[in-house]
Amino acid sequence: MKSKGPEDRSAVPEVYAIQRGASGWTLNRRNLLRAAATAAAAVAPKAAEAQGCNSHAYAHTRDIWWLALSMDGRLLASASQDKTIKLWTLPEGALIRTLKGHTDIVQTVAISADGRLLASGSWDNTAKLWSLPDGAPITTLAGHARTVHSVAFSPDSRLLASAGWDSVIKLWSVPDGALLKTLQGHADAVHGVAISPDGRLLASSSYDRTVRLWSLPDGAPLKTLQGHSGSVSAVTISPDGRLMASVSLDQTIKLWSLPGGALLRTLNAGVNMVVFSPDGEMLVAGSWDKTIKLFSLPEGVLLKTLEGHTGWVNGVVITPDQKTMISGSADQTIRLWSLPEGQVQPVCMMDIAASTPEAAGAVYTKDDVTYTVACRSPIPQGAVCTCNCVPGTWGAGGGGGGGVCTCIPVTYYYPN
Repeated sequence: MKSKGPEDRSAVPEVYAIQRGASGWTLNRRNLLRAAATAAAAVAPKAAEAQGCNSHAYAHTRDIWWLALSMDGRLLASASQDKTIKLWTLPEGALIRTLKGHTDIVQTVAISADGRLLASGSWDNTAKLWSLPDGAPITTLAGHARTVHSVAFSPDSRLLASAGWDSVIKLWSVPDGALLKTLQGHADAVHGVAISPDGRLLASSSYDRTVRLWSLPDGAPLKTLQGHSGSVSAVTISPDGRLMASVSLDQTIKLWSLPGGALLRTLNAGVNMVVFSPDGEMLVAGSWDKTIKLFSLPEGVLLKTLEGHTGWVNGVVITPDQKTMISGSADQTIRLWSLPEGQVQPVCMMDIAASTPEAAGAVYTKDDVTYTVACRSPIPQGAVCTCNCVPGTWGAGGGGGGGVCTCIPVTYYYPN
């Protein structure tokens, strides 16, 4: 046995794989993850054989508040009540980095269109900029007097808008973080901001029951949209820039035309947040009733309700190919779903440090079928085992029918 030396158990989680080769079993870092994920996607319909994560496989130690996906669909960021941001690779679902720096709940995250920057907003009254993919902190944006509840990048990745519970929106230049302008007009906390695909329009939603439209980059007020009878908690703009959706505590979703702001349709649905599909033909909503709802556009017909989470669904994103949807919840889990059927994928997005050994979520693939098992479970000969664990957390295995699915940072050689 060759040890890599003492391990820091507080280290960022790493990913390892066990592979049986001509010379025996070898534990390697991340080289087999994509193959395993491809196999997982291929066998998603085999629900009896591929169960995915169980309810104890947690991504964070507290509620997940928001998700952000890179434009290429390969990097996911999750924001949490545990004051951290986690970065995950897709489609593998591997945890690659945990970002610490905020001193209170991280409410929101956004990834720039060029994939080089991450922005976060927190209950510590600040927004932060981080470089990607390394996650190094760049600067702290201080200026809000209360929680930063939403952040949005412009399409050219040169401007960031932040929404605050202090009733203002701030515009910042990036990556230097210089404050360009403060937009005032809302009479209560601003909960959401969104920027149109052409970068010329900013929409904001507020607890004052309105949605406001502003021109960019000057920040001039254009129009105030009224119609909700409750606080407006979220706003989003379609990929083609022609539709906007707003979500309110009055248990409705409203669809508006852009740039004019005419009200097109009201959907009676009590939800927490909404996002457009990349083709703009579907609206997906995370709900307080612990479900995800899929609506057709432009009709607004409810197509499907997906169940599985045991807490509020606070964040939903969809991959560019529209084959996968990712959801984050107050139940501390991140789930992957196949679209359009809405079936849970057998990919376990999990921080082993936040989970129990029984729910370790190690995954092995054999004969094109992917199985989720606990760490240190026996696996058959010829299987590929991928793990998402903190190095040094779990004890070694060995022998058995072909090896043990373990995640410790050492290499084992099992004689043929």
